[in-house]
Amino acid sequence: MSGLKQQGIDDRKVLHAMEITPRDLFVPELFLDRSWEDSAIPINCGQTISQPYIVALMTQALKIEGRHRVLEIGTGSGYQTAILARLARYVYTIERYRSLMVEAETRHRRLLLENIIYRFGDGWDGWPEQAPFDRILVTAALPDVPTDLLNQLKPKGILVGPLGKGSTQILVRYTRTADGFEREDMSDVRFVPLISGVAKEA
Repeated sequence: MSGLKQQGIDDRKVLHAMEITPRDLFVPELFLDRSWEDSAIPINCGQTISQPYIVALMTQALKIEGRHRVLEIGTGSGYQTAILARLARYVYTIERYRSLMVEAETRHRRLLLENIIYRFGDGWDGWPEQAPFDRILVTAALPDVPTDLLNQLKPKGILVGPLGKGSTQILVRYTRTADGFEREDMSDVRFVPLISGVAKEA
């Protein structure tokens, strides 16, 4: 974790969550030798597991507290979900690929993480039945400002995610205020796009 510290990750709770979560559990067997590289790695369904630095940066930006309920858009491998689950009271995670969701749930059971609630569905919709949330994390690129998701935040709630339509996006943080939302641009990132609807798999 010294590399993350050198890159500006200084939240001790985030660093500890990263340290005790085995990334190799979430990486396809073909890429096991790259499990601890600070790079994105392909997973099934054309998705990726983000590089550790980006996972840590996004998690730190959320400023999660132990009582918080967090919504995650895009379960993917479940690695980011596992990090969130070690910091929050509950994590509600949505995945459009049923196979990825099932695989992630299996991994989380192995890690004895019992505070994760799963939904197979469209991340664009968020989870209105469980809103409002203290924090929302979007793990795929948003082409436009996610108004529907922002409206599922509590007062003073925070949403973090990549925003942009090109191959490179800007990692943004929105904070809900009494007057609306404050936006902070953080850094350039690269994510797969957030696609509406659920995926049809063979």
